[in-house]
Amino acid sequence: MAPAKKGKANNESTRKTQASQSEPNQFPSCLKSIPPSSVAITIHAKPGSKLSSITGEEAVGVQIDAPARDGSKSRDKVVIVEDVTIKSVFDALNKDVKS
Repeated sequence: MAPAKKGKANNESTRKTQASQSEPNQFPSCLKSIPPSSVAITIHAKPGSKLSSITGEEAVGVQIDAPARDGSKSRDKVVIVEDVTIKSVFDALNKDVKS
């Protein structure tokens, strides 16, 4: 049996699907949306820094100008913020980084 012919409509819908799948995510990988309305933020704490600031792409690097408390050695954390959108979290972090 011969394969079905691909019409113009099928080719267009396939192209649109492939294009939408290949578009890069507009948010960094350290931010993940948790339905229905929460966002997980991957953080890498850097205690004892000279300045407090936010950096990074894979994880939000948080430079803290204070030593670690209670001898905590784990610097990687995940913070879940509820009742927000990923865009609002991204905008707030981006605003802080630029200031």
